[in-house]
Amino acid sequence: MGRTREAKPTINDVARLSGVSKKTVSRVINRSPLLNEATREKVEAVIAQLGYVPNPQARALALRRNFVLGMIYDNPNAQMVLNFQEGVLDAIRDSEYALVIHPVDRHSPTLFDNIRRFIEQQRLSGVMILPPLSENDAFAALFDELGCNYVRMGSAELADPAHLVQSNDREGVREAVDCLIAEGHRRIGLVEGPEGFRSAYERHQGWREALEAQGLPCDASLIARGSYTFETGKQAGAALLDRDDPPTAIFASNDVMAAGVVHVARERGLDVPRDLSVIGFDDTAIAATIWPPLTTVRWPIRTMAQSAARKLIHPEAANREQSRFPTEFVPRASTRRPSRV
Repeated sequence: MGRTREAKPTINDVARLSGVSKKTVSRVINRSPLLNEATREKVEAVIAQLGYVPNPQARALALRRNFVLGMIYDNPNAQMVLNFQEGVLDAIRDSEYALVIHPVDRHSPTLFDNIRRFIEQQRLSGVMILPPLSENDAFAALFDELGCNYVRMGSAELADPAHLVQSNDREGVREAVDCLIAEGHRRIGLVEGPEGFRSAYERHQGWREALEAQGLPCDASLIARGSYTFETGKQAGAALLDRDDPPTAIFASNDVMAAGVVHVARERGLDVPRDLSVIGFDDTAIAATIWPPLTTVRWPIRTMAQSAARKLIHPEAANREQSRFPTEFVPRASTRRPSRV
C-alpha cells in the first residue's frame, strides 16, 4: 500500500493555534487595516510555521461565493482602463483575490441582463464599475438587488464614500488653465471629451470657470469635441487651428487627444510650444514620451483603483479608505508665453 499523504494545514488549524477566529485569519491573509500589529504578527508566524497556503476554491465552496472581484467597463480610453486594472492588481497581490475583467457595450439593449448574468455566474465578492457606466444610478440599484458589493469610479460625487472613488477633475483643469492665463494666453481652446461622460463635463466646466473668472472668452468657436482617442484629438485640433482666429493654447481633456493636437499642429508647420501651447489630462506614459514632453494634469487612477479594491476586500473598513483623490498639475515643455496674443 502506498504511504498516506500528509494532510495539508487548513485555516482551522491556523485559527486554533493562533487563538483567533477564522475571520481574523482571513483578514491577516488579505491585509485588513482593522488588525493590530500584534495579532497580525502572531497569525503570520503560525502561517509560516505550518506552511499554510490559502485555498480560495475550497473556501469559496464553503462560503458560496468566490474570492473574485469584477471590473466592468465600456470606455474608449484604453490607457485609463489598463491603469485601473494595474491598480487593482497591486491591491490584491499576495491576497486570496483574483480579478475578472468584463467589457460591455453600454448601448446594447441587453446591457443590464449581460451584467446580471456576469455577476450571478461569477459569484463575485464585489464589482468595480468605471465611467461612464458608473454614473448611472440604475447599476447601483442592480448590484443592491443582487447582493453584490460595489464601488463606483467617478469625476464627481456619485455615492456614499463606501461605494465611491472620485477625483477632483474640475479643480485640476482650472489650475491648468490658470497657468496658461498666467503665461499670457487669452484665447484658450478646449478639446472636450465624449458626450455623456461626467469626466468630460467636469473638465469642460473647469476650463469654462477658469476663463470666466478672468473675463476671457469661452465661446463655441474655442471648443471641439473628441472621444478620448488620438484620431479624434487630431480632428478636434485641426478644427480649432483652422479657425480664422485660432487659439494660442489648447487644453485637451486627455493626453491621447493632446498628442493628436500636437501631431496636427506639426502637420501645419507650427512649433509646440512656440506657436501653440498644449496641455493634456491623465499623465499617462504618452505625456512623458512625446516631443515636447506634455504638460498635463495627473489623474491618480492607479491609486483610486487600489482604494476601490480594498473597499471590496475589506467592506467592514470601507469608510476608512480614501474616497476623494486630488489631481496634480505636472508642468513640462509643451507650454510657454504666446508669440502672439
